[in-house]
Amino acid sequence: MDNTKNTNQADRLFGEFPPVTTAEWEARIQEDLKGADYEKKLIWKTAEGFAVKPYYRSGDMEGLASFGDALPGQFPYLRGNKADGNKWRICQDIETANPANANVLARGVIAKGADALSLNAANIDNAASLNTLLEGIDTGKISLNFNSAKSYPALAGMLVQHLGEEAGNTCGSFDCDPLSYVLLKGNYHTSREKDLGEVAELVKNYGDKLPHFRLITINGHYFHNSGATLTQELAFALASGNEYMALLTAAGIPAGKAAESMIFVFATGGNYFMEIAKLRAARLLWARIVEQYRPASPESAKMRIHSVTANWNKTIYDPYVNMLRTTTEAMSAALGGADMITVLPFDLNYKEPDGFSMRMARNQQIILKEESSLDKVVDPAAGSYYIENLTASLADAAWKLFLEVEEKGGMTEAIQSGFIQNSVAASAAQKNAEIAARRTVMLGTNQYPNMTENMLDKIQADEEEEDTEITDPVPVYKTMEPYRGADAFEDLRLATEIYESEEGHRPHVFLLATGNLAMRKARSGFSTNFFGCAGYKVTDASGFNSVDEGVKAALEAKADIVVLCSSDEEYADIAPAAAQALKAARPEIQVVVAGFPKELLEQLKAAGVDEFIHVRTNVLETLYAFQQKLGVML
Repeated sequence: MDNTKNTNQADRLFGEFPPVTTAEWEARIQEDLKGADYEKKLIWKTAEGFAVKPYYRSGDMEGLASFGDALPGQFPYLRGNKADGNKWRICQDIETANPANANVLARGVIAKGADALSLNAANIDNAASLNTLLEGIDTGKISLNFNSAKSYPALAGMLVQHLGEEAGNTCGSFDCDPLSYVLLKGNYHTSREKDLGEVAELVKNYGDKLPHFRLITINGHYFHNSGATLTQELAFALASGNEYMALLTAAGIPAGKAAESMIFVFATGGNYFMEIAKLRAARLLWARIVEQYRPASPESAKMRIHSVTANWNKTIYDPYVNMLRTTTEAMSAALGGADMITVLPFDLNYKEPDGFSMRMARNQQIILKEESSLDKVVDPAAGSYYIENLTASLADAAWKLFLEVEEKGGMTEAIQSGFIQNSVAASAAQKNAEIAARRTVMLGTNQYPNMTENMLDKIQADEEEEDTEITDPVPVYKTMEPYRGADAFEDLRLATEIYESEEGHRPHVFLLATGNLAMRKARSGFSTNFFGCAGYKVTDASGFNSVDEGVKAALEAKADIVVLCSSDEEYADIAPAAAQALKAARPEIQVVVAGFPKELLEQLKAAGVDEFIHVRTNVLETLYAFQQKLGVML
């Protein structure tokens, strides 16, 4: 190829466009801002503790070369563990603990594209039950990932016996993670010494017999699904991994063997680019940690990542939106270089996933591979000024928090002191406040709800399977609580459905729109979304020529709440007249003004206005107050 010719063509093509300096870009931005504050308008302050600029240029890559020079497959593996593609395993959860039923489901999903299984081992307590579970499954091709076992060393022994000569060729993992157990249950399963001793026992006794098994799991997704920031998820997962590294090497296990016995499970949420950067930063930081233990081979520092779509941002209402969410999440995981991906079924949170939802979850990944070819290119995010800077910022923030945990004595001590749980709880409280005020939008839940949707009759009660009951320990430490961000809003709406089933009707909101056409339409739309989040019936009339006409219509509709929709300037005349007329006819009726005319607040309250709703309103608290006033919730 003639490179000189190509260079000349490029010069001719771009020669007419002189380079623009950063100073020139900034000057144009300041001009367009017309005096507005640059920092407040354009700098994004992330929950992860760093600022994101509105644009990035090649100059922003300066200083990042210290970790970005290595090629894919090279230490420190920021650009991925693989140099010849971006293949990952498609994992599907088989939740049932019944070995025979699980086997039927497992063989079905394998035949339809899955090449990894997450298997519930709660009832695998003898060779016969394990044989039943794995019958007809090609263990040389399918990754077997076991969770919920009563004893992982015992399960490992049965598995080695079952596999025989194939044990050395079978890959998979055990969900052995005592630290996560303490976080979720508030105590060790038996004792600190015995539970952590089981970790060393697994690796010592079965690391060589199951060389392609990851015997220890670091469940970073629990942090994410409890409301942690991405920085916290990353830092606390790394601290857990380091705790196990210290434990294993102290037990005489070589550093390389210790590192290769672990797999990290991260949740992948809806923050698309940040999630890509998180996985890249995770590999970088883990490689640096393992390096300090001086393994015999740098290959041991490769972090194996199992990415699971987050549950924290999933909703019961408008559940098909969950499929859109998990699609972008699976893309983030794939582009970030995950080794295995689980897409959770969209209906997981209100019923047992059926064939349709499991097929959709599986096919989302198959499409990303077969139709979008995301498995063909290694680290496609490399060179993106934005993602490279996000990776660096996340790595820096997570490393600082990791060091803070280490200064407190490591992950075990940080859990027992409550530092980890308190940190995650503080983040969750902030996230909850943003959802309540709709600064964080959850489509179909706290914004743009489908008001005709009913979900109460679709929710299935959890059924306990036989022989799977395990007595939880008495908590002595603070626990970390996985939840969903939509929980509180869904409680409001489910309460409305229960009220309707008992009373025969839902609370009725009537929009009394009059005056300025543009403002009444805008505020009618806002009010419809606002009260729709609680599942109320909303009557949006086309508008009224007078207050008297609107009041008459509202009373005839037997509304529980009347929302006045007009402009702030017109409320001085409209609102007192409407409120007084409505209260005179029905004192219990709730009168609401859509907007916040602050100069008129006291005057309108005195006239009978009960509430004001606007973009700064805490939607959750306001709707909960209405639920109480109307007798829907106590």
